[in-house]
Amino acid sequence: MHVRDATIGDLDVIAAVAVSAGQDEEWTGADPAYVGHLLSCGRVVVAEHRGAVTGFGAIRRIGNGPEETTMLCDLFVDPRSHGLGAGRAMLAALWRDGSRRMTFSSVHSHALPLYTRSGLDGWWPLLYLAGDVRALRVPGGWAVSAADPGEVADLEERWTGIDRAADHRAWAARPSGQAVVAGRDGEPLAAGTVAGAGAEYGVVHLATAPHADAGAVRDAVVAVLASLDPPGGRARICLPAPHRATRPLLAAGWRNDSFDLFMATDPGLLDPRRAVPSPALA
Repeated sequence: MHVRDATIGDLDVIAAVAVSAGQDEEWTGADPAYVGHLLSCGRVVVAEHRGAVTGFGAIRRIGNGPEETTMLCDLFVDPRSHGLGAGRAMLAALWRDGSRRMTFSSVHSHALPLYTRSGLDGWWPLLYLAGDVRALRVPGGWAVSAADPGEVADLEERWTGIDRAADHRAWAARPSGQAVVAGRDGEPLAAGTVAGAGAEYGVVHLATAPHADAGAVRDAVVAVLASLDPPGGRARICLPAPHRATRPLLAAGWRNDSFDLFMATDPGLLDPRRAVPSPALA
């Protein structure tokens, strides 16, 4: 098994692997815009067996210095090549150092053993929640407005110290993409991006101000979702099960149709009560 860095010329073979693994939606390995973003902002590798690409994997780094975290964004192998060691080989190439690591793992039978051998533990489920935005109401005092991706990135960097400008530009360029800011009584308390094609439309990523209390963290999510006007009224969001907004969404009839498992070397890399992460880019 040979592992090498991917190039823009590998987009078609990466897409073929993604589709074979059931990942054929927009903003997956089947989408050249997504893989192109990973190539520019992270590292993508492919595994080759007898000259044919049988898998691909990708990482990106979040933050800087001692707080830097390496996130595994993707690791997929063509089902016809399972058992050849492609996943292990790619992971070894991507995670060469002992940095803080995390990923959102599927519940595939091969995934959990592979990641635990790499030093990660499972901590909480990330729920893929979908529902009718018309069942929600913008909480009193809250307003949600369209914004420029740069404005949202500036707010997030001010709150977290992490530069996500390239991510917000890429998210806003997706189908129906729009950066948004949510505020209470005129004060911005949350900023993020909504995007997605068809049934995948919804909140992609949302950051909240560090001084926002538990009620504000909850209300920010509800406000953003309630402000959306998608065809048919349906939208989705990925929320950690312990998040403050999970309970009101479930009470409003929203349901989870699948979930990933947050795995990390340190459970403190994401706060499940506050984080609204992108499962692909966190």
